[in-house]
Amino acid sequence: MSARPGRLLQLDVLRGIAVFGILLVNIWGFAWGTLSLRYGTLPAQPPVLDQLVIFGVAALAQFKFYPVFAYLFGAGFALQTRSLQRRLGSWEQAQAAYRRRLRWLLAFGLLHGFCIWSGDVLTSYAVAGMLVLPLAGARLGRVRNRAWLVAAGFLLFMCLLIPVGQQGGALDIARDLQGFAERYAIYTQGNVLTVARLRANDFLVSLLYAIVMLPHIIVLFLLGILSVRLGWLTQPRRHERLWRRVRAVGLGVGLPFSLLAAGAIAWQVADPYQTVLDTALFEVGLFAGGPLLAAGYVAALMLAAPGMLRRLGAWLAPVGRMALSNYLLQSVLGTWLLQGPGLGWGATLRPAGMLGLAVIIMAGQVLLSRYWLRHFRQGPMEALWRRLARLPA
Repeated sequence: MSARPGRLLQLDVLRGIAVFGILLVNIWGFAWGTLSLRYGTLPAQPPVLDQLVIFGVAALAQFKFYPVFAYLFGAGFALQTRSLQRRLGSWEQAQAAYRRRLRWLLAFGLLHGFCIWSGDVLTSYAVAGMLVLPLAGARLGRVRNRAWLVAAGFLLFMCLLIPVGQQGGALDIARDLQGFAERYAIYTQGNVLTVARLRANDFLVSLLYAIVMLPHIIVLFLLGILSVRLGWLTQPRRHERLWRRVRAVGLGVGLPFSLLAAGAIAWQVADPYQTVLDTALFEVGLFAGGPLLAAGYVAALMLAAPGMLRRLGAWLAPVGRMALSNYLLQSVLGTWLLQGPGLGWGATLRPAGMLGLAVIIMAGQVLLSRYWLRHFRQGPMEALWRRLARLPA
């Protein structure tokens, strides 16, 4: 299955990969919530397979595909505003049309966060998009300068936060673990009302965290815009030298950082009371290694041989073309399968089972996306979004 005329196959494939990478991380949050230990805790002398699963997901997926997804949102932002300007005849009309699109994305995000799952990212993307929109048509120098300025401010702010995130003593850890256990019990065994109440609370707290992360999202959006404007994404063969350097740095530096952070995370899950590695330190490892390894993933796909890209595109491009629909469907399925108001499997599934469930959902979404796009031009949520925003066909 090839990309539709006017679409870039490599971007659709990347979106498909990012949607599945996000599921690998989010699947745990459907059971544990978004304000607990991401992977829960393991019993004494846990099975090696469970430890390996947590280590692998933390090393290769956690904080890797969220940056890719945000980066691609920025790239799509640049491509779509350019297309709207051509069809509507002026930048002012294109801005107004895209602003409507972002307002509806904000509405989808709020409904998703309050009614389905508190780990929503659409709300943050909509707000970041509204802040970035005036820059979409600005000169390249201005976009580049804003990206550097926001990135520098964000890095300084995160460095100042490191002492705040330092791990407490045994009593603090015991109190936190008790709270995590209570939240886990509510999510996986509670009724509709108790889960809805906790979800709303978690989403409101998550919105405060999203404010802290907003500069990071804006930087990724601006980088996506620059990548389109400079042709890095739209003409990757003309920029192979750049992409080779990105791949070398992304994999060569990002992977070791990510492996170290993953080892610390797996250790924390197996022994929450350990004090050798501070929580704030391995979070720094994730923040440093995650985006770098994500850049390595993007570069590797940009450098993929045409035959390999076509084979990946046959299965993953349809998922990427329906990224919004698939992202929301993952939340619906994950909460229904794992939480108390649904089947409640989260109360019994071990880490290996969680990974297996994620893989089954992925396979189903590949087949569903291929089938849907044989009969329709867009995914159901993409079509609804376009209609509500009154965008030209």
